[in-house]
Amino acid sequence: MPEARTQPSFSSEKPSRKISKPRLPALSGLRAFAALNIVFFHFSNPKWFGPFAPIVDNGYTSVSFFLLMSGFILAYNYSDRAQQGQFQAKHFWLARLSRLYPVYLFALLVSVGMLVEEWHVRTRGEFTLGAALTPFLLQGWVPKLATFWNTPAWTMCTEAFFYLIFPAVVVWRRPKHWRGLLGMLALLWMAGMLLPALYTIFHPDGPHPGRYTDGFWIRALKFSPPPHVPSFLFGIVLADVDALIARDSRARLWLGLVGIAGLYAVLYYGDHMPYAMMHDGLLMPLFALAILGLAGTNFLARFFGFAPFVAVGQASYCLYILHFNLWEIIHKSNVLRNTHMEMFDPWISYLLLIAAALLTMKFIERPAQSWIRRRIPA
Repeated sequence: MPEARTQPSFSSEKPSRKISKPRLPALSGLRAFAALNIVFFHFSNPKWFGPFAPIVDNGYTSVSFFLLMSGFILAYNYSDRAQQGQFQAKHFWLARLSRLYPVYLFALLVSVGMLVEEWHVRTRGEFTLGAALTPFLLQGWVPKLATFWNTPAWTMCTEAFFYLIFPAVVVWRRPKHWRGLLGMLALLWMAGMLLPALYTIFHPDGPHPGRYTDGFWIRALKFSPPPHVPSFLFGIVLADVDALIARDSRARLWLGLVGIAGLYAVLYYGDHMPYAMMHDGLLMPLFALAILGLAGTNFLARFFGFAPFVAVGQASYCLYILHFNLWEIIHKSNVLRNTHMEMFDPWISYLLLIAAALLTMKFIERPAQSWIRRRIPA
């Protein structure tokens, strides 16, 4: 996901106005685990992971974490500037465009072979519309086409919408005290659960929806931007809460432990939870506790701040956007069989995906970001 870095990667203002923020490497490390969990969710047998099987089996919830985290990181990096009148929308959008789109486009080019499959399974009208919308990050607005061409790319459509509204949202006046902030979080949590609750009550796509339910309403709930807005706003308000807690506060350790333990407990019983409620709403407070805990200085933050975890976390957007179709390319090409590496699969495939993500970040994402910033005046 695009906000993999937990410090400003590009100031939206002139250097003299830049507001320095402490780095939060543990959150990058946490992103590494979330991104890998999505890979495992798509391409593994959860039973391989022993006590962590419930986490992998419900790996789709990692996307909800990313969406909430995007609001938190953007607010963490930009709220102070917005409050001081130093935030300009066009500079922000340029920063996001230069970070998001080069890798997004590269992933589509790598996945161009998938268009052949789309041609065979779609009507001509669907194919034409999907091919037109996807390069412009608009496919999520048509639920049936949200996963066209590159399945995980629907999330970038949602992120692009978040970026569009963020300049207007970040300048909203928010409470400065605990009671008001916690009240806002509670309201956003309830708002995030509203649509999933209605879906669960009325089950418009039939009873017992699950991972493979493909009805219009579950696709709209999962893949279109509006249902995820409360989660994004929740992350923004969470950054205000974070600012009220000292980094070295002992409370952060307990918040992190409760959040992580709570997430494990809910995911352990995930099969017994209403499927629609597991998307964004239900888990938002637990994601928040985990984020607040890892944004501190404690042994949890030190563990997730381990340098290899942080490195993969910084490349988590590349890993996320590339993994689905790159996995298909690796296995359809028979490269593992031809190199006699098949016996090490799927672990060798996971390593190849991580390596591809790191190389993409180094040789495509960062150079392209610099190239765009040099040529488009801020």
